[in-house]
Amino acid sequence: MRPVNGAPRWESRFWAKVNKTETCWLWTASTSTAGYGQFHYEARRMVMAHRMAYEQIVGPIPDGLELDHLCRIRRCVNPEHLEAVTRKENVRRGLCGAMVTVCPRGHEYTPENTRLDTKGWRRCRTCHRDWERVRRSTKAVAS
Repeated sequence: MRPVNGAPRWESRFWAKVNKTETCWLWTASTSTAGYGQFHYEARRMVMAHRMAYEQIVGPIPDGLELDHLCRIRRCVNPEHLEAVTRKENVRRGLCGAMVTVCPRGHEYTPENTRLDTKGWRRCRTCHRDWERVRRSTKAVAS
């Protein structure tokens, strides 16, 4: 893209979509269904707005880490409100995850009854055991 006043064209488009309040820098353009800002960068390439802001001001997000919104506002792109953390830590800190104390089938999320899957999502051990039992019995009948 051609630079405008020494900056890439996308940069001025990006910052024009940010409303800098006293605390948060709120994304005013399109958002994902989960509420995160989206920015169409270059030809047909969509990026998450908070990631773009962080990488432009702070630098690259380290491999294996993701950004946690410390302010808990998903439209916020203020790099001071973003911290690079592991998936496990982001889930642990998550406001919604902290409020949910039981799995969808009603089993309590206790340290003994909770495991994290490979993507860092919290899973109920009781439900997983039940699922495995049904899967094994179905497999045995099919053989």
